[in-house]
Amino acid sequence: MMIPLDYETLKLIWWLLVGVLLIGFAIMDGHDIGVCSLLPFVGQDDTERRVIVNTIGPHWEGNQVWFITAGGAIFAALPLVYATAFSGFYWALIAALWAMFFRPVGFKYRSMIHNDTWRKIWDWLLFVGSFVPALIFGVAFGNLLLGVPFHLDSHLVSTYTGSFFGLLSPFALLCGLISVLMLIMHGGVYLAHRTVDGIQARASTYAKMAAIVTAVLFVAAGFWVVNLDGYVITSTINPNGMIDPISKTVSTEQGAWLNNFYAHSILWAVPALGVVMPLITVALLKLGRTLLAFITSSLSLLGIIGTAGVALFPFYMPSSSDPRSSLTVWDSTSSHLTLFIMLLVVIFLLPVVVTYTSWGYAVMRGKVTKAYIKENEKSLY
Repeated sequence: MMIPLDYETLKLIWWLLVGVLLIGFAIMDGHDIGVCSLLPFVGQDDTERRVIVNTIGPHWEGNQVWFITAGGAIFAALPLVYATAFSGFYWALIAALWAMFFRPVGFKYRSMIHNDTWRKIWDWLLFVGSFVPALIFGVAFGNLLLGVPFHLDSHLVSTYTGSFFGLLSPFALLCGLISVLMLIMHGGVYLAHRTVDGIQARASTYAKMAAIVTAVLFVAAGFWVVNLDGYVITSTINPNGMIDPISKTVSTEQGAWLNNFYAHSILWAVPALGVVMPLITVALLKLGRTLLAFITSSLSLLGIIGTAGVALFPFYMPSSSDPRSSLTVWDSTSSHLTLFIMLLVVIFLLPVVVTYTSWGYAVMRGKVTKAYIKENEKSLY
């Protein structure tokens, strides 16, 4: 079969596509996570908490398509990365998935019984089902920048030599905290856009506080990264080569994670988004421009996650125990034909996902109020 794109180009396209899917997940499902993380604190009574839940009720299941698609794309396009990550981060990912189970169950069960205790328990379980995955996903990114303790044998079978608690280093926990706060900011902005009166005011307050702290901690993490040992490929790489991660040599150098930014100064615009956009979000919330604030909040997420991606490139998973086993864009992807066929599928399906998601939000736009909840007592969450 004649493939119109060369292997190197397809590898770069899939690096970008995986990033797009992860950022899409953070923006779309991230505001659901942020809303549920704020649920016990912003809602002062059951009616207010029902208002909060129903701002995301029609959309949360559709938004999880981004998470499922990102996982499927990594499985098919980056099989070695998928296998190594799910074996090394096994208990952390299981903890995140088990916590996430509380979200679908909580949405379905919360309002089935008219009992304050029952509903408060489910409100806190919805909080756990959102806060814990947000924390774990951020910790995972932090560990990528620190290097993951695994090595590959001659058959490319990975062996993880770390432990669950070994993942919880101070830097990784800082990244986890940034992840939680940026999603609380994002969810708070969305909640301010979809609600009125007291709920809107409290959501806006939490969003503004989270945005400021997110910007401060992101800058602090940046200064920390300057002193971290980054990874550099020191041997010749064949960008068109098949899977063969153990044939290269890799060294570590302090501050090497900033090399891509130094080499291409335009890339400093990416972390700039992560610092400036949360502050603009605060200003827009003060002006009551909630829709614009949601856009700037989304750009904040793009900047923060994009910064990690640019810093790591071309690495997907650096190995701290055997640097040559590190998985990169060039040596851990599927075959040329597989990447091309998957690209065709994405070209067809991604616009479909974006179209039906946009349609859903357009149809169900507007404010959710206490009066609306009382009028539809039997048909809402």
